[in-house]
Amino acid sequence: ARMAKEPVAGVALPPTDQHMGGRGMAGMGGHGMMPGMGMQPQIVLLREGTDTSQGKPQLISNINACQAVVDVVRTTLGPRGMDKLIHDENGTVTISNDGATLMKKLQVVHPAANTLVQISMSQDAEVGDGTTSVVLLAGEFLREAKPYIEEGVHPQVIIKAYRQAVALATAKIDSLAVNLEQSGGEVRAMLEKSAATSLSSKLVSGHKQFFAKMVVDAVLSLDQAQGLDMLGTKKVVGGSLQDSMLVEGVAFKKTISYA
Repeated sequence: ARMAKEPVAGVALPPTDQHMGGRGMAGMGGHGMMPGMGMQPQIVLLREGTDTSQGKPQLISNINACQAVVDVVRTTLGPRGMDKLIHDENGTVTISNDGATLMKKLQVVHPAANTLVQISMSQDAEVGDGTTSVVLLAGEFLREAKPYIEEGVHPQVIIKAYRQAVALATAKIDSLAVNLEQSGGEVRAMLEKSAATSLSSKLVSGHKQFFAKMVVDAVLSLDQAQGLDMLGTKKVVGGSLQDSMLVEGVAFKKTISYA
């Protein structure tokens, strides 16, 4: 039977009477087509040219694609990490070592490697720090699993092992956690250390102690019922970084002119 040249609505049309040499229902002895003997229309689920590869080779290919993305942002991690210069098709030049910014600017199109971009953006939205670390950790987990995939270990077995490792790591972190009182100097000192640590890889790392104190003052000025969205940043041209100040109230970026 000859198929139609162009499928309509994803379903290939069955051959017509002309394609069957003029034999329609009458050509079947006049009794009609018997149940179960009719020609079923062929359903086209995927577009032409769609890659349907699967199995071990595809798993290895996905891991290699993720490794290529990890190698790009690997050298930006840490206080001695290097900045990356990205030039897009619009002529815009971006220089940054922030993991979420780099992953967004890379415009990754590979489906498996694109998951690294999504977890980086999720980390930036939920925590605000550690965007490069989650990408590197995910890449290392995949790299360690690659030899087992090549040896024929089922992916579900590897996933089960990783879930057991998560439970053990969470229990270890809980045992190492330090409980602080809700008030006192210990909480403030710990908050300042945490803020200074996250500022070490930013452009203001040379003034991290100054900005860490300002950030802690801003956070502690909020009530427990208020969220972090109540805090804002206003950029003013001119001056130095040390001229930055914390306004405990509402600030408007507006130049006042007198008539």
